Amino acid sequence: MTSGKTILITGSSTGIGAFCARALREKGWRVFATVRHEEDRARLEAAGIETFLMDYADLGSIRRLVADVTARTGGTLDALFNNGAYGQTGAVEDLTVEVLKAQFDANFFGWHELTRLIVPVMRRQGHGRIVQCSSILGVVPAPYRGAYTASKFALEGLSITLRMELAGTGIHVSLIEPGPIESRFLATALEKFLANIDYHNSVHAASYERQLGRLKGERRAKGKLGPEAVMAVLEKALTSANPKAHYPVTTVAKQGMLLKKLLPADMFYRLITRVG
Repeated sequence: MTSGKTILITGSSTGIGAFCARALREKGWRVFATVRHEEDRARLEAAGIETFLMDYADLGSIRRLVADVTARTGGTLDALFNNGAYGQTGAVEDLTVEVLKAQFDANFFGWHELTRLIVPVMRRQGHGRIVQCSSILGVVPAPYRGAYTASKFALEGLSITLRMELAGTGIHVSLIEPGPIESRFLATALEKFLANIDYHNSVHAASYERQLGRLKGERRAKGKLGPEAVMAVLEKALTSANPKAHYPVTTVAKQGMLLKKLLPADMFYRLITRVG
């Protein structure tokens, strides 16, 4: 048991965030979890999880969250797990600047603001764990995932830079890079695709039609695992004496990272294009 440890987990309505919040609560952590909608709070509160409303795209809600959580803890926090995000599907040439900005507000700038506000808390106490739920698409690009890939590549670069800058402070930064995980991710991606991409009039219309089956969940991704796979490495990142910088999750993610190291760039990108 790790009784007395505190953690803030974002994106906890469903999927990875909800599972990890409950699992850590059962292991004795005091868990603060965020959701975007009031109706999602009851299930978490019933499990003994202290729940708050927060939207990464609303910087004011992030600042209120930090103030509320630290007021409850007396100004401390042992760990932060940035998790909530969505994936905007669409060819790069079909992405408007507004759509790309929205992707970065939710997947990058909001994460940065929350992390930036938590770092001083951890500096004062002399320790802390910051874990970012990135993606294999933050390491390995894929066609028609440009917006999401760009946001995760940015997250990877910023987080590793932060890790280097915090060396020796007692604050450790780690990235989890999942492949396909059971969640509402595809359902949300489909909503965003239909709302933001004029796919009927795109030069990529034929490719989009083929991909709609994947977004609708008609074709199960190879090697898809449950959120417990992420929880297993999250616990390592939170408790190891020397947590790793990168924790790939799923065979797909591990294979992708390995092939990127081993293959010449042009060969690797051709392979990814065929698979995607």
